[in-house]
Amino acid sequence: MSTVAALALQKALFSHLSANAGVTDLIGPDGIADDVEERRPFPYVTIGEIRTSDWSTQNRRGHEHHVTIHVWSRAAGRREIQTIMGAIDEALDGPLPALTGHRLINLRPVFWHALRDPDGVTYHGVVRLRAVTEPLAQDA
Repeated sequence: MSTVAALALQKALFSHLSANAGVTDLIGPDGIADDVEERRPFPYVTIGEIRTSDWSTQNRRGHEHHVTIHVWSRAAGRREIQTIMGAIDEALDGPLPALTGHRLINLRPVFWHALRDPDGVTYHGVVRLRAVTEPLAQDA
């Protein structure tokens, strides 16, 4: 199993979402992170867990990835969370982000979920994506 494909996907998603005005207008130009410092201002988005599995066929290598994107807000109610998740969905509905060394075959949202965090103040949105990739250089 290649972790390189997962890293290429993570970098492409980060770049694609960071360059999308529909997303950055809602969370700011630095609103997407891989790791979050303790006092980060809300709202923000993190690219979370990426679970990768082999998706190869008899003559082609490939990987299936399940990516979790987290959305965090302290605004009252779920409106801000839902709006940001909608902007992420729209951003990923257009041309697919380019991956270094890999081709993105498919990228689709699987589900969205908005909930109140146990702290009673923070709202948490979860967007799960399914992606399929293959290396650019394929051995026949």
